[in-house]
Amino acid sequence: MKPSVDKSTVIPAKEKAEILLRAALSKKALDPILMRLDRLTSLTDYFLIVSGRSRKQVKAIAETMMEDGRKRRFERFSAEGISLGNWALLDYGDVIVHIFHTPVREFYDLEGLWDEAPREVFSEDLSREIQAAAQPEEDEEEDEFD
Repeated sequence: MKPSVDKSTVIPAKEKAEILLRAALSKKALDPILMRLDRLTSLTDYFLIVSGRSRKQVKAIAETMMEDGRKRRFERFSAEGISLGNWALLDYGDVIVHIFHTPVREFYDLEGLWDEAPREVFSEDLSREIQAAAQPEEDEEEDEFD
Protein backbone atom coordinates (compact mmCIF):
# COMPACT_ATOMS: atom_id res chain seq x y z
CA MET A 1 0.00 0.00 0.00
CA LYS A 2 1.35 3.42 -1.03
CA PRO A 3 1.79 5.98 1.73
CA SER A 4 -0.55 8.92 1.36
CA VAL A 5 0.92 12.36 0.69
CA ASP A 6 -0.56 15.35 2.42
CA LYS A 7 -0.89 17.80 -0.49
CA SER A 8 -1.11 20.75 1.89
CA THR A 9 2.57 20.30 2.80
CA VAL A 10 3.84 20.29 -0.79
CA ILE A 11 5.84 23.45 -1.40
CA PRO A 12 5.46 25.05 -4.83
CA ALA A 13 8.64 24.89 -6.91
CA LYS A 14 9.17 28.66 -7.02
CA GLU A 15 8.88 28.90 -3.24
CA LYS A 16 11.33 26.00 -2.86
CA ALA A 17 13.77 27.78 -5.17
CA GLU A 18 13.48 30.98 -3.13
CA ILE A 19 14.08 29.09 0.13
CA LEU A 20 17.18 27.48 -1.37
CA LEU A 21 18.31 30.86 -2.68
CA ARG A 22 18.07 32.37 0.81
CA ALA A 23 20.34 29.59 2.08
CA ALA A 24 22.80 30.40 -0.72
CA LEU A 25 22.66 34.11 0.10
CA SER A 26 23.59 33.33 3.70
CA LYS A 27 26.95 32.27 2.21
CA LYS A 28 27.15 35.38 -0.01
CA ALA A 29 26.14 33.72 -3.30
CA LEU A 30 26.26 36.14 -6.23
CA ASP A 31 24.19 36.95 -9.31
CA PRO A 32 21.20 34.66 -8.78
CA ILE A 33 18.92 33.91 -11.69
CA LEU A 34 15.75 31.86 -11.49
CA MET A 35 14.75 30.54 -14.90
CA ARG A 36 11.32 29.04 -15.48
CA LEU A 37 11.62 25.95 -17.66
CA ASP A 38 8.30 24.15 -17.16
CA ARG A 39 6.99 25.19 -20.58
CA LEU A 40 10.26 24.34 -22.36
CA THR A 41 11.25 20.94 -20.96
CA SER A 42 9.98 18.11 -18.81
CA LEU A 43 13.37 18.00 -17.07
CA THR A 44 12.45 20.47 -14.31
CA ASP A 45 10.30 23.50 -13.53
CA TYR A 46 13.16 25.85 -12.58
CA PHE A 47 16.90 26.33 -12.83
CA LEU A 48 18.33 28.36 -9.98
CA ILE A 49 21.80 29.62 -10.91
CA VAL A 50 24.17 31.33 -8.47
CA SER A 51 27.89 32.07 -8.38
CA GLY A 52 30.66 31.98 -5.81
CA ARG A 53 33.85 34.02 -5.80
CA SER A 54 36.02 30.98 -5.00
CA ARG A 55 35.91 27.19 -5.08
CA LYS A 56 35.72 27.19 -1.30
CA GLN A 57 32.69 29.46 -1.42
CA VAL A 58 30.99 27.27 -4.05
CA LYS A 59 31.38 24.28 -1.72
CA ALA A 60 30.09 26.25 1.27
CA ILE A 61 27.05 27.45 -0.68
CA ALA A 62 26.22 23.91 -1.84
CA GLU A 63 26.64 22.42 1.63
CA THR A 64 24.47 25.12 3.22
CA MET A 65 21.75 24.66 0.61
CA MET A 66 21.76 20.89 1.12
CA GLU A 67 21.61 21.26 4.90
CA ASP A 68 18.70 23.72 4.68
CA GLY A 69 16.96 21.41 2.20
CA ARG A 70 17.42 18.47 4.59
CA LYS A 71 15.97 20.47 7.48
CA ARG A 72 12.94 21.33 5.35
CA ARG A 73 12.65 17.75 4.10
CA PHE A 74 13.11 18.65 0.44
CA GLU A 75 13.73 15.47 -1.53
CA ARG A 76 17.07 15.73 -3.30
CA PHE A 77 17.70 13.29 -6.13
CA SER A 78 21.38 13.99 -6.63
CA ALA A 79 24.28 16.27 -5.80
CA GLU A 80 27.25 16.48 -8.16
CA GLY A 81 30.58 18.29 -8.36
CA ILE A 82 30.69 19.71 -4.84
CA SER A 83 34.16 18.44 -3.94
CA LEU A 84 35.79 20.17 -6.92
CA GLY A 85 34.18 23.53 -6.26
CA ASN A 86 33.96 24.65 -9.88
CA TRP A 87 30.33 23.75 -10.56
CA ALA A 88 27.98 22.03 -8.15
CA LEU A 89 24.58 20.71 -9.16
CA LEU A 90 21.77 19.96 -6.72
CA ASP A 91 18.74 18.22 -8.22
CA TYR A 92 15.53 18.67 -6.26
CA GLY A 93 13.32 17.46 -9.12
CA ASP A 94 11.22 20.54 -9.75
CA VAL A 95 14.20 22.81 -8.99
CA ILE A 96 17.73 22.17 -10.24
CA VAL A 97 20.37 24.35 -8.62
CA HIS A 98 23.63 25.24 -10.38
CA ILE A 99 26.34 26.79 -8.20
CA PHE A 100 29.26 28.04 -10.27
CA HIS A 101 32.66 29.46 -9.61
CA THR A 102 32.27 32.73 -11.54
CA PRO A 103 34.69 32.02 -14.45
CA VAL A 104 33.13 28.58 -14.97
CA ARG A 105 29.65 30.13 -15.13
CA GLU A 106 30.85 32.55 -17.79
CA PHE A 107 32.42 29.70 -19.78
CA TYR A 108 29.35 27.43 -19.80
CA ASP A 109 26.79 30.26 -20.14
CA LEU A 110 23.66 28.32 -19.16
CA GLU A 111 21.73 31.58 -19.30
CA GLY A 112 22.65 31.88 -22.97
CA LEU A 113 21.83 28.23 -23.69
CA TRP A 114 18.40 28.72 -22.10
CA ASP A 115 17.85 32.31 -23.28
CA GLU A 116 14.23 31.54 -24.23
CA ALA A 117 13.43 30.64 -20.60
CA PRO A 118 11.63 33.43 -18.75
CA ARG A 119 13.49 34.90 -15.78
CA GLU A 120 11.50 35.19 -12.57
CA VAL A 121 11.43 38.50 -10.74
CA PHE A 122 12.43 38.34 -7.09
CA SER A 123 10.39 40.02 -4.37
CA GLU A 124 11.60 43.32 -2.96
CA ASP A 125 12.74 41.60 0.26
CA LEU A 126 14.66 38.94 -1.61
CA SER A 127 16.17 41.58 -3.92
CA ARG A 128 17.52 43.41 -0.85
CA GLU A 129 19.06 40.14 0.41
CA ILE A 130 20.67 39.63 -3.00
CA GLN A 131 22.19 43.13 -2.90
CA ALA A 132 23.48 42.58 0.65
CA ALA A 133 25.12 39.28 -0.33
CA ALA A 134 26.93 41.01 -3.21
CA GLN A 135 28.85 43.25 -0.81
CA PRO A 136 32.34 41.71 -0.46
CA GLU A 137 33.77 41.10 2.97
CA GLU A 138 37.31 42.20 3.73
CA ASP A 139 38.63 38.66 4.27
CA GLU A 140 37.16 37.19 1.08
CA GLU A 141 39.55 36.10 -1.62
CA GLU A 142 39.03 34.87 -5.14
CA ASP A 143 40.53 31.69 -6.58
CA GLU A 144 42.27 31.72 -9.90
CA PHE A 145 40.58 29.58 -12.53
CA ASP A 146 42.87 26.81 -13.78
